[in-house]
Amino acid sequence: MTGRRSGPGGRQRVKTARGRTAASTRWLERQLNDPYVRRAKAEGYRSRAAYKLIELDERFGFLRGVGRVVDLGIAPGGWTQVVRKRRPDAVVAGIDLLPVDPIEGVAIFQLDFMDDSAPALLAEALGGPADLVLSDMAANTVGHQQTDHLRTMALVEAGALFAAEVLRPGGAFVAKVLAGGADHGLVAQLKRDFATVKHAKPPASRKESSEWYVVAQGFKGRAD
Repeated sequence: MTGRRSGPGGRQRVKTARGRTAASTRWLERQLNDPYVRRAKAEGYRSRAAYKLIELDERFGFLRGVGRVVDLGIAPGGWTQVVRKRRPDAVVAGIDLLPVDPIEGVAIFQLDFMDDSAPALLAEALGGPADLVLSDMAANTVGHQQTDHLRTMALVEAGALFAAEVLRPGGAFVAKVLAGGADHGLVAQLKRDFATVKHAKPPASRKESSEWYVVAQGFKGRAD
């Protein structure tokens, strides 16, 4: 039998059900008691991750005035929902391996970003230089910390290279990285390409999560 009951302070507790592991029970209980999950449902966002972008933008202001945006790792669409709400006239293109329900006014490609055809498809959908490249990409974990870190950072580096190709001067790149932030080589490259490079962990990012975000602003443009 499944169900939930209130614990001390009104906290929702999940009854262990037949066939449900202890880990899945803990995950479900955490979801039921997560204020960001409840807020996302109430405000129509597809995921609590929307608030990570909202909080980062409140701190760094990278959505101000943007007209063309790329969302790498768009699924399930929470970040793009934030962009559309704050900049309803912006042209937005997103890509993900996973299927994503349509979002009005957004070009969505179900494709591996590492596919050779992906950058051209995104650039064509934008119709001009991007103001902002967002990346919430992370590699599927295999349980080996060093391997997982290397695989995710390879995606971040690919996103940074793409950003350097499509951003207009003054544009920004925001990407999820792991504990410790972007590695030294990537940070050095970002500092060459952008006026400012900072790391941040927004309040909506769970304390136990290893994720951080790198925010690079003021793209300097490519030298001819």
